[in-house]
Amino acid sequence: MVGEVWRIGDVKISRIVEIEATGGMTRIIPDASRERVMGIRWLYPHFADEEGRMRGAIHALLVETPDMSILVDTCIGNDKERSVPAWNHLQTAFLNDLKSAGKGREQIDRVLCTHLHTDHVGWNTMWTGSEWVPTFPNARYLYGAKEFNFWRENAEDGQAQVMQDSVLPVWDAGLVDLVEQDAEICPGITLIPSPGHTPGHASVLIESAGQSALITGDFLHHPVQMAHPEWSSSPDVDRPQAIQTRKTMYNRFADGPTLIIGTHFATPTAGYIKKDGDAWRLEV
Repeated sequence: MVGEVWRIGDVKISRIVEIEATGGMTRIIPDASRERVMGIRWLYPHFADEEGRMRGAIHALLVETPDMSILVDTCIGNDKERSVPAWNHLQTAFLNDLKSAGKGREQIDRVLCTHLHTDHVGWNTMWTGSEWVPTFPNARYLYGAKEFNFWRENAEDGQAQVMQDSVLPVWDAGLVDLVEQDAEICPGITLIPSPGHTPGHASVLIESAGQSALITGDFLHHPVQMAHPEWSSSPDVDRPQAIQTRKTMYNRFADGPTLIIGTHFATPTAGYIKKDGDAWRLEV
């Protein structure tokens, strides 16, 4: 479905939702038990229910500048063989939803992946019945150089499968540009290094007409990690670095005007980081 839409100066950001659900996120953030979540009252009602079950989502973000259409992260994708049962051979109306937001797959100019995990690259490709082909044939796909090289050399098991069906087919088609973690994508759209979850992870800063927004990627998965930045996400490859990145990003944006758009936040997906004693919270 098409979710929330935000305007940042001359830039339009539309949320294309693949999955939104309550419960199950303790698998991603093991320290966030229901009892602990219930003790963080500001999480209710938007980010957790009365029983302490966290709400989360998987979505892409369509970023439209006056000159370019950029799709940030491409969810899980259809027809992919995945170890998570709810993600295995998924069938959704993602491309129709994208079109409802105003862009057909041929109209995307850039596909930008904050990192190369399974739920951020799935719609990079689509199944023709015989092979995986790039979903967005007229786009340049932007992969972090450090990120791509790391996984090309180190991917095992499920990540190896992700590389084979969702990352390398685009590379083989000659549609990939490898970029640095602080690259300027176009005027007003730049990357910010946010390593830890993966070695080459980057977040996306959008600035236009005196306004700004940050697309987080996975340097955090849920607002509970603002209250407890030390609560690691299970897929973090470097947990001390991920914790430090969270603290650094919170300090940079706390009590400021930048809209924070969480890559895995359920509705409402965006808010402002506020200092909260020795920690932080999200205000929507």
